Amino acid sequence: MSTSPSAVVLLSGGLDSATCLAIARDRGFDAYALSVAYGQRHAAELDAARRVALALGAREHRLAHVELGQFGGSALTDSRIAVPEGRESGDIPVTYVPARNTVMLSMALAWAEVLGAGDIFIGVNAVDYSGYPDCRPEFIAAFQSVAKLATKAGVEGRPFTIHAPLITLSKAGIIRLGTGLGVDYGLTVSCYQADEQGRACGHCGACRLRRAGFAAAGIADPTLYCQIIHT
Repeated sequence: MSTSPSAVVLLSGGLDSATCLAIARDRGFDAYALSVAYGQRHAAELDAARRVALALGAREHRLAHVELGQFGGSALTDSRIAVPEGRESGDIPVTYVPARNTVMLSMALAWAEVLGAGDIFIGVNAVDYSGYPDCRPEFIAAFQSVAKLATKAGVEGRPFTIHAPLITLSKAGIIRLGTGLGVDYGLTVSCYQADEQGRACGHCGACRLRRAGFAAAGIADPTLYCQIIHT
């Protein structure tokens, strides 16, 4: 049996979460990857998550289901709200999914407690985070406090550590880091409206941010697009 410590890693199938899984593995953790089907319109990312978990040596990969789409309120879960092209205006953009990271971290916390794992990794980023309130350092710190108060492990003196290793990095910095750790970004899907084959639209905010990140990092963009994208 493995003597390495265990960690639950939230794995969406996108660029950031793939890098986060690689970091957890590089730090010596047995990584238990957790993906969440929450009613997202870009469900191709879940297929990408399976590929990434296998490629990066996750000890186990699970897919949990929670239907946030029933509430709507986001362009990522409600087909009546168009996914905007380019960078969104306003403090909190329409692609924000209400309570998404709170729900996902809660699910990761539940699995971590069952596993006896004291560590949870999440790929949130406060530099290129598009204004999402649940990607800020304050949120991560607050959730770690909740985890200590709300779990049997926490009250018995076995607190959890919420790792957000990408939180202060630029997209280019994330790509350089992941490339150095052997991440194959061609396996990942970031597009908010990727087709069933995982091909990216090239125009949404996530696509533009991803493409700019590869350009700034000086690394060839392996993304598959639905059409030729002129930069």
